[in-house]
Formats: sequence, C-alpha cells, structure tokens
Amino acid sequence: MSKDKNQDLKQEKRKKSNKRDKSKVEHNHWADQIASEVKKRVEEDPKLKKAVKETGYYLIYDEKTPSGIIHVGSGRGWVIHDVVAKAMRKIGINAKFVLSSDDIDPYDKPNKELDESWNKYLGMPFRNIPSPVEGYENFAEYYFMLCVEKFEELGIEAEIESTGEQYEKGVFNKAIKTILDNHKKVQDVYKEMYGDDVEAGKKIPFNVICENCGKIATTLSTDWDPKTEMISYECRKDVVEWASGCDHKGKISPYNGNGKFPWKVEWPAKWISKGVVCEYAGKDHFTKGGSRSFGVKLCHELFDFPPPYPSTRFMTGKGYEFFQIGGKKMSTSKGRGVSFVEMTKILPANLIRFLLIKPRPNAVIDFDPYDDNNITFLYDRYDKAERIYFDIDKADEKEKKIQSRIYELSYVGEIPNKIPTQIPLKFAAIVIQIAMNNEEKAIEILQNMKHLPEKLEGAERHSVLQRLNDAKRWINKFASDNNKFQLNEKINASELKFDHKVKKALQLVVKRLEEKTWQDKELHDEFYKICEKLELENKEFFKGAYILLIGKEKGPLLAKFVLAVGLDKFRDLVKQL
Repeated sequence: MSKDKNQDLKQEKRKKSNKRDKSKVEHNHWADQIASEVKKRVEEDPKLKKAVKETGYYLIYDEKTPSGIIHVGSGRGWVIHDVVAKAMRKIGINAKFVLSSDDIDPYDKPNKELDESWNKYLGMPFRNIPSPVEGYENFAEYYFMLCVEKFEELGIEAEIESTGEQYEKGVFNKAIKTILDNHKKVQDVYKEMYGDDVEAGKKIPFNVICENCGKIATTLSTDWDPKTEMISYECRKDVVEWASGCDHKGKISPYNGNGKFPWKVEWPAKWISKGVVCEYAGKDHFTKGGSRSFGVKLCHELFDFPPPYPSTRFMTGKGYEFFQIGGKKMSTSKGRGVSFVEMTKILPANLIRFLLIKPRPNAVIDFDPYDDNNITFLYDRYDKAERIYFDIDKADEKEKKIQSRIYELSYVGEIPNKIPTQIPLKFAAIVIQIAMNNEEKAIEILQNMKHLPEKLEGAERHSVLQRLNDAKRWINKFASDNNKFQLNEKINASELKFDHKVKKALQLVVKRLEEKTWQDKELHDEFYKICEKLELENKEFFKGAYILLIGKEKGPLLAKFVLAVGLDKFRDLVKQL
C-alpha cells in the first residue's frame, strides 16, 4: 500500500473516531450506560428483537444455586441486575429482572450447618430434599427464601422462579431436543476448548434423575434415540466421589423435569429458551475457558443466537468483580465472609445499595465491618451524596449528576422533598454512648446542642432514630475499643493526681461554658487559648480532659464531646477534682 493511501486511511479512521466521540451519550451512572447499550443491541439484532417481542419485555436474568447460606457477593449481582432493570424502565423500556433458584442442581458437598444425617441426600436435587426448617417446601426454598425475603427491604424488584419448575413446565424442552440431537457437536466444543481427553467431551450432556434412588449426580446418559426421544441412563457408583449411585438402569423421556443439563450447557440453553438480553456473573465465570466462554461459543455455534450482554457472539466480556472481606474473596462453599442476610444486620438498606451501586461492576469491593474506617467512611460518603442531591453541598454539574444518580439508585422508597436530618455516624456513636444507649436521651442531647429542632416528628424523627440505632449497632458489635467509652459518674481525685495547671484549665473551660453558647470549632480554639494563657502543653490538657470524662488518655474530638456531655455534667466532674 502506498504511503499516501495509508495516510488517507488513517485520516478516515480519525474522522470516524471523532464522529463517534461527538455522538457519544454521556451517562450519569454505569447502570444507565448498560441500559443504553442493551437497548441499542436489541434494536440492531433481529433475533434479540424477536425474543423481546415474544416475551413482551427485556429480560434481565440471574440465577443462584441454593446450596446453603448465600454470601453478599451474590447479592452484588442481584443489585446490579436490579439497577440495570430500573435504568431501562427509566428510559421507557419494559424491563424485568428475573432471579432463578437453580434448585434442580445436586447437593454436592455436606452443608456445614447440618449434621452427618443429611449426607444421605448427597447427589439429589436440592428441590427434592426436605427443608432443614419447618415452613418451607424443601431445602432449596429455605436457603433461597432467606435472601429473597429481604428483597423488599432492600428495594430489589425481582420476579422469582425455580429452574426445576422451568424444566417441569417444558420451557427447556426445545433446547433439550436440539442439544441431544447434536450432542456430538457439544462434545466437540468441549474438546476444542479443553482438549481431547476432557471427560465431558465423551458424555451425552444431560443428567437424568434416577427413577429408583432419586439422585441426579450419579447418573450417566448412555444413549439418545432421536426417533423415540427417549434417553437411556445408568445410575453408577463411580460417577462422582462424593455420592454413590444405586446401579439402576433405565430409559426415560428427558423432558418436563426428568433431568437437567450440566451447568456449562444449561446456561446458554436458558438464554435461548427464555430470550435473556442481559445477564452478568462473577468474573471467575468469564475467565478463559470458563463457563461463560463455553456458553457464548455454544450459543453462537449451535443455536445461532446472540448471548446476553455483556457478551457478544465473539467476545466473552467481563463479569463483576469480587466482594472481599478484608482483602479475602468470599465463598459460600468455604463459609467465608458475610452472608447476604447478615449484611442487612450490619447496614441499613440504603447503605447496602450505596456500597454495591457506587463502584462500577468491574471494581473490587473490599469491605470489613470490623475496620472502624470502613463503616464510618461509607456513611460519610453516603451523607455527602445526599447533601449534593439536595443542593446542600455544591458540586460541579457533572459531579452533581453522578452523585445524585447514585443517591437515587441507592434510596429505597420514595425520596423525600427535603433532606433528612443528618448526624454523622461517629458523632451519633458518641451521643448514644453519653446517653447510655437511650435514644430519647440522645435526642435530648442533640436538641440541647441545636443539632435537632425542639419539635421532632414523623419521617424526620424516624431518620434520626435510625441513625442512632445504626450507631448503637456499630458500637456494640463492630467498633474497636478506641471508639468505645463509658462516661464517668464519679472520679477519685486523689488517685488521678492532676497537675494544678490542668485543674485550672478545666475550671476555666467550665467558666467559659457558663458565659455563652458555644460552637464546637469556636470552643476548640478556646482550649488552645486557655493552654497558652496558663503555659500548659496542649497534649497535657487534652489528656487530662479525657481522663476526667472517660478515664482514657484519648477520646472523641474534645470540643464536640464536651458540648455533647453538657455543662452540668462537665462542671460536676470538674468540681470533684
């Protein structure tokens, strides 16, 4: 190619790039960007457009095997799908988030919460195992509903379904026939991706539920007759190490719930059977050779159907990052981390959503409730976004839009017309400890400090009580000893042996407090003036004040702390010196 022609091509590429940049839509949140991209993809793909027309809505899908306590990492996926569906509805698209319980999956490892008597169910579908707790139909429903029952509280709008029921209703029958008729092609995909020796490349990709023992993990499909549409199988003792089959041999129709696909085949079968347009998953599924890359390939080559966003026919895309606790990946099977249900006992709904929604899906979330800074900084960031939303704090136009959108997607219920009364979590924790865990006394302290109006009612009172209860929970369960204290009622002056200058400084503080109403910043400056006047080292004054109040050498920011304690209490303690 000549130099001139090469130069022309470069200029043409630059023109196209500039044109794209000018037409690029600016989104205020990643969920809005995903919604826009999904909409565009459906509009441009005839098969996706047809699927949406047949279902009547854009299907945002997710699924989870209810093998035990479900960790909050899975909850991240649920919130991602929830906000994408919300973002799509905001731009006038009829979108629905459907979450399926993969309850036909086999019980494949002992549950740490249950005793050894439950091991007899190993290899059986979860939906066919009794519930460990009365009031639920089966094992799967119990563990799944523990989470789903929290959805309303967390503002997650999802339609719940059972994968087992979908099989029973025949939703996957067409896909079952296609895959069994072409099982050699499926085996070839396994071999192409994982090598000729891969075990799955030698098997018919369908697991029958044994008619004799009820196990699904121990059966091996041995033949498929496309004419009679019957599948032959054997229930063997050596299919898996953790469950033993019963040696039964049989022949059965694969349709209407008599079995299921292995996971890597089931995933694309769901996409084409239900018309899924968007489905994220954890990034481990999206690795090279992972279940997503297998599903994408099968979806394209066997079904000639586009996989859901963020994948394309030729690109796997990227899943969402891990939710880590103190730098360690969470795991349901290893019992590590915080469960989805436990999370609702650590943070209120708005804060959980904020934690999961603020970062993009490809950003790691590292959260440790026992790290003092983690929780307090999270509350501070949420409060900041709220102040920007209500124009209390000023931000440039772009930042205003971003923070406001995050706040909108985080807030559960109807956003009020005016900003709820804000009390920083750390300060709320100080006040509730001074009030000895009594919310009404804490409100009185805050009113005396002019942080709250004298008349506190309705939603405003509710938000204050919520923050005080959040502070109480943080102090009682998660905060380090550095943030905990007990206000002294009496002191032993002879034991304390305060320097006369420290005593004089504390007495001067009382005098200043009696003179007028102080603001904390103003009082803080006054402390330094007193120390300068008495030629007292600042650190000796602060140390003495904290020992007087809480018997520790360090404590909360002193000026605000003294104002929260109040003149009467502070004066009473100083008099005892």
